[in-house]
Amino acid sequence: MSILVTGGAGFIGSNFVLDWVKQSDETVINLDVLSYAGNLENLKTLDGDARHVFVKGDICDRALLDRLLAEHRPRAIVHFAAESHVDRSIHGPAAFVRTNIEGTFTLLEAARAYWGALQGEEKAGFRFHHVSTDEVYGSLKKDDAPFTETNPYEPNSPYSASKAASDHLVRAWHHTYGLPVLTSNCSNNYGPYHFPEKLIPLMIVNALAGKPLPVYGDGQQIRDWLYVTDHASAIRAVIAGGRVGEVYNIGGWNEMANIDIVKTVCALLDELRPSAAGPYERLITYVTDRPGHDRRYAIDARKIERELGWRPAETFQTGIRKTVQWYLDNPDWVARVQSGAYRDWLNKHYG
Repeated sequence: MSILVTGGAGFIGSNFVLDWVKQSDETVINLDVLSYAGNLENLKTLDGDARHVFVKGDICDRALLDRLLAEHRPRAIVHFAAESHVDRSIHGPAAFVRTNIEGTFTLLEAARAYWGALQGEEKAGFRFHHVSTDEVYGSLKKDDAPFTETNPYEPNSPYSASKAASDHLVRAWHHTYGLPVLTSNCSNNYGPYHFPEKLIPLMIVNALAGKPLPVYGDGQQIRDWLYVTDHASAIRAVIAGGRVGEVYNIGGWNEMANIDIVKTVCALLDELRPSAAGPYERLITYVTDRPGHDRRYAIDARKIERELGWRPAETFQTGIRKTVQWYLDNPDWVARVQSGAYRDWLNKHYG
């Protein structure tokens, strides 16, 4: 038995692969193009493990997808592969359209052909799990109820629009062709192996280097935060017991403003790695807000708890402490991912 994971060298994908191998003897076929955010070093502990088969390749490559499906005959596809950073999507939306829309279309077509040729229990048991985001629902006002699975889609960035389009494709392939799909929309993930362009790892890395901690606008943008291994366990639950064709929102029950996240990281660093120059909050620097910045996201995760019995194991307090400690313990990983291209992007974006 095996599963095919796309984007399994990225932040969430690699954490899912590591978690899967801990929980199962099934082989993981890991397909990743190794763009700037894909990092095989995340999976170094699996070197020599026959349960992990890595393939460098693009989800837009139909011939490669057909070959992998025919050779490994997976019982499920777990689709993480995506361009995923809002700021990058504003500066270069074309890559998001190609990977998130065209790539998902190509994967769906390959999966449809493969599934259509299966017989009996293999066909009945096959699942296509599409991993998406809460950003497809748009922005909430302060007193609005959290997003449920029936919220209308109102994406506000090139990134969220491309993910919304991919969600619609997945839904259509189920209703038109009968492909047995599952979709999950998650809130903001954090944890080990997070590429340091996103808020939490950027704050940790910059603080340790004595650099400014850039906070957009007034810092009052609110997000729900989900520890990445909780996300992995939720996906396992959906694959195992989710109803075909259904959407499951996955959240951490942790709504916090960005500025409070930054101050929490600073306080933990003051405790765990104090600076001789003084408290890390001194480095907080407010910068011009990004275009179309959504004000609040919040996930109502009651459906997955009601149907599948899943709840996050980590609170934000336990998860953020583990995250900060991981970055303190792995400075070599941080140094290696901070390539010249990454520094050039930071300079371009933050000036």
